[in-house]
Amino acid sequence: MDILAKIIELRNQRGWTEYKLSVESNIPQTTISSWFRKNVQPSVASLQAICNACGITLSQFFAEDEEPCQLTQAQRNLLDEFACLSACQQQTLLAFLKSIRNEE
Repeated sequence: MDILAKIIELRNQRGWTEYKLSVESNIPQTTISSWFRKNVQPSVASLQAICNACGITLSQFFAEDEEPCQLTQAQRNLLDEFACLSACQQQTLLAFLKSIRNEE
């Protein structure tokens, strides 16, 4: 899932500008802009704030087929750590995870 694209989709559905999203979510506009400029994933806390502003749950945000899903605390922790990595590091980690999954 492309998290940044999903944020844009939610914003566009509501007719919100980036500034309006920042006001509604209480996240500085500079922070939101930097996600897109640097292609950085927001933290789970930031995603939660965006979901709250949009009136949806995190499960609804991540649902690919409109079916709600529940994130465990371990999954949330993993997403938080993943969001702190550079794009190159994220790709390296994903490749590593796929390689160890294929070893089973």
